[in-house]
Amino acid sequence: MGKDFIVVPDGTVTTPKGFQAGGLHCGLKKTERHDLGVIYCEVPAAAAGVYTLNQFQAAPLKVTQESIAAEGRLQVMLVNSGNANACTGRQGEEDARSMRAAVAAAFGVKEHLAGVTSTGVIGELLPMPKVLGGIEKLPARVSIEGGDDFCQAILTTDLVKKETCVSVTVGGRTVHIAGAAKGSGMIHPNMATMLGFMTTDANIESQHLQKLLNDVTDSTFNMITVDGDTSTNDMVVVMASGLAGGDALTPEHPDWEAFRAGFEYVGAYLAKAIARDGEGATKLIEVTVSGAESRDAARAIAKTVIGSSLVKSACFGADANWGRIIAAVGRAGQPVNTETVDIRLGDIVTLEQSRPVKFDEEKALEYLKGDFVHIHVNLNMGEASATAWGCDLTYDYVRINAAYRT
Repeated sequence: MGKDFIVVPDGTVTTPKGFQAGGLHCGLKKTERHDLGVIYCEVPAAAAGVYTLNQFQAAPLKVTQESIAAEGRLQVMLVNSGNANACTGRQGEEDARSMRAAVAAAFGVKEHLAGVTSTGVIGELLPMPKVLGGIEKLPARVSIEGGDDFCQAILTTDLVKKETCVSVTVGGRTVHIAGAAKGSGMIHPNMATMLGFMTTDANIESQHLQKLLNDVTDSTFNMITVDGDTSTNDMVVVMASGLAGGDALTPEHPDWEAFRAGFEYVGAYLAKAIARDGEGATKLIEVTVSGAESRDAARAIAKTVIGSSLVKSACFGADANWGRIIAAVGRAGQPVNTETVDIRLGDIVTLEQSRPVKFDEEKALEYLKGDFVHIHVNLNMGEASATAWGCDLTYDYVRINAAYRT
């Protein structure tokens, strides 16, 4: 529970009014796990999206951007796992458009109201007969209870599904905000392979939704890293049905901050879930940088620390090596007073005013053996702060990625 919102137990992307979802196995994965999923809204929903900054942007992302640009709305969002449809040239683009046309026809909506995205192996053409055959079956597989099937359909190397939902009171009405995501490897967003899907029944126009998504992405999805790699397919899409009713939400609405708080909680929850499920990970690491001169500086330093292979390895080995942390702070390319830095591991002070502090090594060892590690860096230079999330670097990360295609 938060000040402005309530977490909905067992909530899914279908909890907001107007949404259904589903998934099935169409043959893209070698196992029988779902590999094709869809979110459907009974009305055209206001839509917004953020996309990978990788220059090799996968074909489905280009197609989805075109769809949203047409009217600022989506009614169907299709996703496949097992094949990224990235670096597949003109044929890949044609296949993405064929998927959009097919799912639009299957659900009886205009083509520009359909979006598509893919995740999986890069550089292989989609087996389109299997994909199109699966799309034909999707309408019979969607329901209000289909949130779990959708979550299963978007997983690749993920070990667990990632979803959450909150309710917020807006104008005396209950509004829901929900989200589902996949991602555990190739996670270093400016955008992270990460896919996120958010739904809400709030009455909000596309331009306000886009600005909110941009802002929240900067403080949540863009503050996680697993391995420093940015995928070709990263994307977060949000759809707002408006079926909760009431006056349109704008930044001037008296309940805007409550809605924003709920929206940001969903983004942060999914971001942390992705970091916690990093390939081979045994623990979630949270890095908070405070006392910075600017928020941008705090963010850059937090991301540098969380992305350091040496810091991640030390956490895996339960080694309270604060030297690796201070080294990452110093190479982040941001202003630092080298005489005023404090570092804590949990509540254990290891550095004060840039000078070592004697601490209980056994206590530190026990703390770092846990499944959550909080590193706090105080620069003592200003008022700005930021938090980033990541995971430890383990033997299993190498094993998983050495055999990804097999």
